[in-house]
Amino acid sequence: MKTVPLGNTGTQVPNIVAGMMRIADKSDDEIRELYQVARESGITFFDHADLYGFNHPGGRHWCERRFAKALHLSSSEREQIILQTKTGIVPDPWSYDHSNEHIIASVNESLQALGTDYIDVLLLHRPDALVEPEEVARAFDELDSSGKVRAFGVSNHTPRQIDLLKTAVTQPIVANQVQLSITHSTLMAQGLASNIAGSDDSITRDGGGLIDYCRINKITVQAWSPFQAGTHEGVFLDSPEYPDLNAELQRLAEKYGVTPMAIAVAWITRHPAGIQVVLGTTTPHRVVESVAGSDIPLTRGEWYGLVKASGHRVP
Repeated sequence: MKTVPLGNTGTQVPNIVAGMMRIADKSDDEIRELYQVARESGITFFDHADLYGFNHPGGRHWCERRFAKALHLSSSEREQIILQTKTGIVPDPWSYDHSNEHIIASVNESLQALGTDYIDVLLLHRPDALVEPEEVARAFDELDSSGKVRAFGVSNHTPRQIDLLKTAVTQPIVANQVQLSITHSTLMAQGLASNIAGSDDSITRDGGGLIDYCRINKITVQAWSPFQAGTHEGVFLDSPEYPDLNAELQRLAEKYGVTPMAIAVAWITRHPAGIQVVLGTTTPHRVVESVAGSDIPLTRGEWYGLVKASGHRVP
């Protein structure tokens, strides 16, 4: 599996991440199988959030608890993997909280739920409009000095929101996890149509070129929902709404001897930003299919062809 730098930490990490958002109702055996297939495929990076499983009777941190209970990781195996979790979303009432107290309390609860002494990467899950950077800095400083968290990042943040945090936070922001797929690809496509009047892709929506900003500042981009068509729609794979895209995915899948799912992954991992793809599937064979796209060398023509087939303008 191809590896990419994790921010400026000097650590290389796999460019495929196993997301644990949907394991709430899985049995111990199913979680163990998913984990084992991921490990055998080369995945050592597992993504969680305090929110995952909140609508289950077990409440917040439920998926973290299910992961720990099913696996009973030894200390040596724990050292072999990277555990990432997120905080900041409050489900009742739905809101966001990046206060010092909330961040510290959530991390302590995640540590207990995951049965570990430290979290490798902590992300702020979504922007908090009421954020006070000094509050975040206090929390990060305490978690850093105590060894409870080894690296810090954000999720769904714009460049300016990251810059605001950096007015007080001294730890490097190592990752930004954002929604990205071939069809939900404004982050990639908006620059292609720059200065073309009347083109929707000429509009910058993320505060100034998020992908470029992350590359300049050595922040690893993590792509969640890599197969989702849009914000709320289902997947684009085999969708009648995307006949041209699926025909091109199938053509390239046959060329490279993989599935269309692998090509969808390869479209993301081909980008020189060194993007990590966060899988949400709990189906083991789909993990295997996705991992096959980790290092497929799509040509420039193939990459741009997929952009065009997805409906974006390639001037």
